Amino acid sequence: MLSLLQVLSSGIAIGCVYGLVALSFVLIYKATATVSFMQGDLLMVGGFAGLALHLAAGWPLAFAVLGAVLAVALLGAGLERVVLRRALGQPHLVAVLLTFGLGMMLRGGVASVPAAAQDMYRLPFATDTVALGALVVAASHLWVVCATVVLMLLLAAFFHFSRAGLALRACAEDARMAALMGVPVARMHTLAWALGAGLAAVAGLLLAPITFVHLNMGFIALKAFPAAVLGGLSSLPGALAGGIFIGVVEAMAGLLLPEGAKDVVPYVLLMAALLLFPQGLGGGRLGGGGR
Repeated sequence: MLSLLQVLSSGIAIGCVYGLVALSFVLIYKATATVSFMQGDLLMVGGFAGLALHLAAGWPLAFAVLGAVLAVALLGAGLERVVLRRALGQPHLVAVLLTFGLGMMLRGGVASVPAAAQDMYRLPFATDTVALGALVVAASHLWVVCATVVLMLLLAAFFHFSRAGLALRACAEDARMAALMGVPVARMHTLAWALGAGLAAVAGLLLAPITFVHLNMGFIALKAFPAAVLGGLSSLPGALAGGIFIGVVEAMAGLLLPEGAKDVVPYVLLMAALLLFPQGLGGGRLGGGGR
C-alpha cells in the first residue's frame, strides 16, 4: 500500500507539471486559435534561465525564479509581436509551423552554449523528503502540487476579476465582437502568448528538482499536449485535470506494466480521446473555474 501511495504521489506531481504545460497550450489556443509547438522549448529555456540567474549571476533563488518567469514571458510576447503576428490572416498551418521553427531556434540557441548542451543541472531547492506518517514523499513533489494550486487560484482570480482577464475571455469567445466593444485584440493576443510562455517557464522550474535541467527536458510537452486535448483545448480546469490524469495513469502503468509501457500511455489516451470524445472531455466549452 505504501508503494502504491508513493507511486500515486509521484504521478500527481508530474501530472501537475503536465497540466501546467497543457494550460499554456489552452491559453494560447483559446485566444489565438493557434497550437503552439514551442511550449516545450520555452519550458527548457525557463529552466536554464533560472539556473543562469541563480548560479551564474548570483541572484537569490526566489528572485532568480521570478526573473526567469518574467524573462520567458517577455520572450513569448516579443516573439508574438515580431514574428507570429505576421501570420494573422494566413492559414492556421502557417502559425503552427512558425511556432515549430521558433522552438527549434530556441533549442539551437541553448545548445550553442557548451555547458548547457553537455551537462545536467539541478536547482538547489526541495531536495529533501517529507514524512507523512509512514509515507515518505519528495519535497519537490509537494512543491509542485502546492505551486499548481496557487497558480490555478491566481489564474481564476485574474480571469474573473481583472479587466485584462475579462478582455482576454471576451477575445477567446468572439474576437470580432470583442473588437467592436473596444477590446484591444492585438494586445490580448500578446498577453496570451506572454502568459503561455510564463506558464511553460514555471513548469520548467518546477520540473528542475525532479528531472534536472537539461537540453531535452522540453520533450515533456509531448506528453502535456494529450492532456490539453483530453480537456478539449478549451478548458483550463480540463487541461489541468487531463494532466493529472495522464500523470497518474502513467505512474500506475510504470508500476504494473512492463518497462517502457508508461511512455506509450499518453498517446494511447490521446488516440482514445480523439476517437471517442472528439471535442475532449471538457466538451469544447470554457471551463467555469478558469476562464
